[in-house]
Amino acid sequence: MKYSGQFWLSRDLVKLLANHIEQPAPIITSVPLHWRRYLHRGFNQSALLADALAHELNSQSLALFRRQRATPTQQGLSKTQRQNNLRNVFSFRNKDVMKVIAKGDAHVAIMDDVVTTGSTVYQLCQLLLEVGVKRIDIYCICRTPEPAS
Repeated sequence: MKYSGQFWLSRDLVKLLANHIEQPAPIITSVPLHWRRYLHRGFNQSALLADALAHELNSQSLALFRRQRATPTQQGLSKTQRQNNLRNVFSFRNKDVMKVIAKGDAHVAIMDDVVTTGSTVYQLCQLLLEVGVKRIDIYCICRTPEPAS
């Protein structure tokens, strides 16, 4: 899907995923791409998956995060390299949105296409926890084994 430009597969993939989600988050967000990578690829696979999944689960899809700087692809990096690659890369897009979801016992899900070490979603979770989100789910299509360190 991601490297072959087959973005239309997102609908079918989330139908498979939706069957495994017992308590859907009311808000589903996605891992942001840097604008250069977005222009090169033509789409953000995580955002497409988040939008389709939110529709399937009757949840709301919100783009909460932005990528502040371009980073090398995570593919092929060790766990330590992945963590260092993503340090201070993400921020919130809109602080007003955060005020809405941080009220009370907020429940947010982060959609990523592939999770290997969890470094990417860890960084995003830290931001959500800082604003008071109480429950964070991670939804992904694939879980790959960690590369050798």
